[in-house]
Amino acid sequence: MPERRRIASLPDRLPDRLTALRTPADPGFWRSPVRGVRFTAVLGLVLLVGLTLLFVTGLLSYAAYNPDLDPVNDKTPGKGLLGFYLFAWPTGPHWLYRLTQGLHVTVGIVLVPVLLAKLWSVIPRLFALPPARSVGHALERISLLLLVGGALFEFLTGLLNIQLDYLFPGSFYTLHFYGAWVFLAGFVAHVALKLPQAVRVLRSGIPRGEPDTPAAPDPLAAPDPLPATLSRRGALAMVGAGSLLLLITSAGRSFDGPLRRIALLTPRGGTEQGPGPNAFQVNKTAAAVRITPADTGERWRLTVRGPAGELRFSRAELLAMEQHSAALPIACVEGWSTSDQLWRGVRLSDLAALAGYPGSPPDVFVESLQRSGSFRKAALRDNQVRDGRSLLALEVNGAPLSPDHGYPARIIVPAAPGVLNTKWVETLTFGEL
Repeated sequence: MPERRRIASLPDRLPDRLTALRTPADPGFWRSPVRGVRFTAVLGLVLLVGLTLLFVTGLLSYAAYNPDLDPVNDKTPGKGLLGFYLFAWPTGPHWLYRLTQGLHVTVGIVLVPVLLAKLWSVIPRLFALPPARSVGHALERISLLLLVGGALFEFLTGLLNIQLDYLFPGSFYTLHFYGAWVFLAGFVAHVALKLPQAVRVLRSGIPRGEPDTPAAPDPLAAPDPLPATLSRRGALAMVGAGSLLLLITSAGRSFDGPLRRIALLTPRGGTEQGPGPNAFQVNKTAAAVRITPADTGERWRLTVRGPAGELRFSRAELLAMEQHSAALPIACVEGWSTSDQLWRGVRLSDLAALAGYPGSPPDVFVESLQRSGSFRKAALRDNQVRDGRSLLALEVNGAPLSPDHGYPARIIVPAAPGVLNTKWVETLTFGEL
């Protein structure tokens, strides 16, 4: 009798064993009761808005570098037609880059839980066989490959860049630039194919069948779901809570006050400068780029070149010139920014006049004492030189620049990315670039 009971119970165990042998290509492998087209459609529409904002602000960030002005401003060689932008970057409002890049980085961080949830919700479709049932289905799978691969690559490289961790081979600028266009190709194709269905799903709750036929079953729902432990609304709430937590712990680097102290997920490599007039964040310290007191001491001279020849000025001679003030922030590509700091120094337009351009100042090529690293040289457009708030700054907040903030002199230009506000300036060459 015991032996008979053991043999008779084998069929009862077979379903569990067969389930254990299922592969990801088998719909029964995926058993979460949360998956469904409505759940995926909600996440997809959030990503549609968020990723569109990311791409637009990314293009604006690219334009802010004046990429066509000089090769030193553009780290994406061979860009061809992909390197277009619609307008020359303006100098007003002075907080423009602080806003656009702050949005780009903060929204990117906040979207991470949404992106992961969306990928989780459709992962059974990634393993579906056959790979292509028709031309339309093949196009959908290709767009999905570009979209998923491009999104993961862009988010990963972007998050690493925010943390100043360059673990990937090659230049971040080049990789992120080309990755963005691969992602966009998949994004546009996928939206074109899926947006009508997503809108129908959100309106009706289920996919619409053909006329005079019953509604089609939910293609993302598990055919053999496990007992529910969390509703779909609860799952969406968890995703929203994760995004809210990331917002709280990242957005503060674009503001002053308590939020800044809890911005734990944005750049920690930027050193806080302690109390005093120079007490605001920097990315690169003088020690990190091997700027020594001997480089910036009494022997330092600013070289200004133009039609008037080559002129050289000591810091004392620059301080003896007419001084002007401008309240401007520093905003960096990693997403952090400062509030407006009160800078004081010589207008770039006045230096252009000394160089031989008394009327309409041209572009300027800026070179730093820094001997290695990105953006030790940078070009500024003529509209930036003409702006009366564009300074060769010698002081900030009523005190001389600290070494980490660019002593003996640095560039400060309204609405420009931080890397174009060159520190430890050595040479200014005025002329058409």
